[in-house]
Amino acid sequence: MGTFAVVGAVTQLLWLTYAPVTSDSAARYHVSEGAIGWLANVFPLWYVLLALPTGLALDRWLRSTVLLGAVFAAAGALVRVASDDYFVALFGQTLVAIAQPLILTAITPMAARHLPAHDRPKGIALASASTFAGMIVAFLLSTTVPLGRVLVIDAVVAVLAAGALAVALRTPPPYAPEAPAGGRADFVRAWRNPVVRRMCLLVPIPFGAFTALTTWAQPLLKPAGVTQDDAGILLLVNVAAGVIGCAVLPVWAASRGRQRLMMLAGILVAASCCAVLALAPSMGVGLVCFVAVGALLLPALPIVLELSEAAAGSAAGAAAGLVWCAGQLGALVVTGLAGAFLHQPTAAFLLLAVITLVAIPALPRGTRPAAAIG
Repeated sequence: MGTFAVVGAVTQLLWLTYAPVTSDSAARYHVSEGAIGWLANVFPLWYVLLALPTGLALDRWLRSTVLLGAVFAAAGALVRVASDDYFVALFGQTLVAIAQPLILTAITPMAARHLPAHDRPKGIALASASTFAGMIVAFLLSTTVPLGRVLVIDAVVAVLAAGALAVALRTPPPYAPEAPAGGRADFVRAWRNPVVRRMCLLVPIPFGAFTALTTWAQPLLKPAGVTQDDAGILLLVNVAAGVIGCAVLPVWAASRGRQRLMMLAGILVAASCCAVLALAPSMGVGLVCFVAVGALLLPALPIVLELSEAAAGSAAGAAAGLVWCAGQLGALVVTGLAGAFLHQPTAAFLLLAVITLVAIPALPRGTRPAAAIG
């Protein structure tokens, strides 16, 4: 799981290579900043397209699918180094975007196949935290090292990570089912599970709210005097708090059967923070709110993945595909809705507060400690 978690972090590192330095990237490739945005925007589009078939593939060919994702990520990173042409960079990012669902959707089935039941919440939490750690590294690297050198570093790291994963995956997983069904049967079984369906209703809201906040932080807070550099600090502390929260809180919640309480707290805190930002926006308030949202809302993702894995059993890959697809759709929809109010920050933040609260009815009615599951 450790090597796999590193590859997960690498996909996020490659995804966000250009986002922190949009202007410099536009100058390098002689295109508009909007065009540079597509180097990141292709990722959710490909994720929505591939999440479901990826989930089914993971249930039947786990190791091959994960390794294919690592190879695609490494290939995409190498392509980006090959030329300073924008369309070459876009092709490289497209390869990485195809790799991302093959890796991230595998978090729950990898935990199910490689860890005993009582350790799976911890494995899912740490693998989820590693993806956010990759985002932090991407931000720090892109803002401190020239872009050309960043692309080379990214490529070397991606190739080494793929090679290490290929070696690690040579050992068969100890908890692999004897005869995985795969195909349509897994999808139907996962969708018919009431817990999985509830998770698919729940995850789009916190996932979408978090994505909208991180996407539009700077333009929404600009009227309050928050600069682009200030917004970068907000995003950095937000994700850093999320890494810590994802590594600690889901494990604590699973060991005590407090998953519902943990997710409810995250939703209420996030909604409250959005309301406060609507009424009293400032850099100081933003720091407090973005730390709180990162620490308490982001852990909802590994909790949702853990609950869906425990409920789906051998169809964990199909369940993960459904959950990730729902989350990415939520990100696209909620980010789009908030983006329609960029010139009305108060309305945008209040809208996000209301949308976040809509997730409460979808929370699971009752949860049990991980040791009691399965």
